[in-house]
Amino acid sequence: MSILLLLDMTVQSSATLFRRRAFPAWTWGAAGVLAFSLSFPATKAALPAFGSVITGLGRAVIAAVLAGAALLVVRAPLPSPSQWRRLVVVSLGVVIGFPLLSAIALQHVGAAHAAVMAGLMPAATAIAAVVRGGERPSRGFWLAAGAGLAAVLVFAAVRGAGRPTWADLLLLAAIALVGVGYAEGGALSRTMPGWQVIGWAIVIAVPVLLPLSAYSLLTDPPQQPGVSAWLGLAYVSTFSMFVGFVWWYRGLAMGGVARIGQLQLAQPVLTLGWAALLLGEHVDLVTGVAALAVLAATGITQRARAPVLVEQDRAAELVDQAAR
Repeated sequence: MSILLLLDMTVQSSATLFRRRAFPAWTWGAAGVLAFSLSFPATKAALPAFGSVITGLGRAVIAAVLAGAALLVVRAPLPSPSQWRRLVVVSLGVVIGFPLLSAIALQHVGAAHAAVMAGLMPAATAIAAVVRGGERPSRGFWLAAGAGLAAVLVFAAVRGAGRPTWADLLLLAAIALVGVGYAEGGALSRTMPGWQVIGWAIVIAVPVLLPLSAYSLLTDPPQQPGVSAWLGLAYVSTFSMFVGFVWWYRGLAMGGVARIGQLQLAQPVLTLGWAALLLGEHVDLVTGVAALAVLAATGITQRARAPVLVEQDRAAELVDQAAR
């Protein structure tokens, strides 16, 4: 009887602990998604004055100041040689590839249009993680991923007079790169704190980004930036590039990828709302239907991988408990 009572108390204690951790985990995760959802509108606001290179790559130079300071304050240990190599992959996808290609694309399409395309990001991340981890997902996973891509291509064709435009192809390339970066960063965050992953990924890119940004400033100086342009650049440099990742990774670490990762499905919808509210873009029926189709397909891919993600979360919790 006493054993049963002890087990019951343990279960109740575990459930209480889970509830206490779940709320802040969802809060941190939601804060990260909210920060990311404003990235396209902020980029769109900064582009006319600063151009694609400063808006796309210069943001990371500014973010490197924050990231470098944070790493110094906590005296973060230097990554190992194998971690440095993996950080390069994260940097190429998240710090360089996605910001630059999406900034170039947003010179030709609206933030609402880009939001529909970006609905594929969770699916792209899942595909990269599947390939990287040697997983064998169900046929439904691949069918859903293909349906999401088809929905995006149809939407792009409708908007591009029968065929996707170069801006659409750039967005797809950006999504593929960020998917690889997210997947590698997620795997790497099992061996080091998640915010340090993005922090080091930003810092190691500075030797490449700084001369490119300086050259762009000299050859194509800012064109009378107004308040909205400065705010847009400040936002993507601070929140999109670093602070949002700190919040997002903290939510994932506290609540697990399987649970908190689902919040990312809300990002395209939020971006559509911001594009209409802040930029005055018109979100018509075609855009809304395409967004819902992409979200549905992405949701199925996430659900198909849920058992694998749960096992990964359990393994991470066991490692964390053992470390304590």
